[in-house]
Formats: sequence, C-alpha cells, structure tokens
Amino acid sequence: MEDCIFCRIGRGKIPSHKIYEDKNSFAFLDIHPHAKGHAVVIPKIHAVTIFDLEEKQMQPLMLAVKKTMGLLQKKLQPDGFNVGWNSGAAGGQVVPHLHIHILPRYNGDGGGSIHSIIKNPREKDVEEVAKLFR
Repeated sequence: MEDCIFCRIGRGKIPSHKIYEDKNSFAFLDIHPHAKGHAVVIPKIHAVTIFDLEEKQMQPLMLAVKKTMGLLQKKLQPDGFNVGWNSGAAGGQVVPHLHIHILPRYNGDGGGSIHSIIKNPREKDVEEVAKLFR
C-alpha cells in the first residue's frame, strides 16, 4: 500500500468507523456524510482510479460494495441507495485513491438521482457521440 490517507485508513493507521472488511477491501463511514450511513468502500491495494485496478481486482471490490450495502440495509433500512465514485479532478475526486461512495437514501431526504449531478450542455447530440463508437 501507498502512504495516502485511504491506504493508512485501510491499514488501521488512522482511526475510522469500519463497517466491513475483507482481505481485499475496507468499508467505513464517511467523516463528512451527505446522508445517514454514507459509507466509502476502498480497495486495500492503492489505485488512484478504476483504470489502475486489474480486472481480477474488480470483482472483490464490487462484492465488498454489495456486502456493505447489505449491512447498511439491515441496520438502517433506507428506502434506496445512490452508489458511485468520482474519477479524476473533473469528476470531483479529491482523495487520490479509488473509493466508492454508498449513500443510503430516504424518502423525502431532498436528494436527487445520479442524473442530477450534471446537466449535459448538449455540445454534441447522442448521434454524433454514437458515431465515435462505430
């Protein structure tokens, strides 16, 4: 592991409110929560973005996300979840270690869907973008 803040949290060198751990992943409550039960899941291996992980490292991370969501569901009974990560500075990533946010959602909490993060300025319409993949 590197010496970034999340690597140190994953090694237990910085205190956290751990809610799940296995040999590959570590989940803890966000210290600046945006919702009751806002959790963060990290791979124990240092990776700045998802592109730094090998495919075989993705499965255990996603299983840790699922297990953490199950624990949050059992303990807090939220009405739903938003799950995702910020990638790169333009995507809002602040800590240079891949971390997946799990935000329990509650009816009437005033939050939005993933679609409320950004409004597409429609610089290119979907047909133009689709051509790039042909």
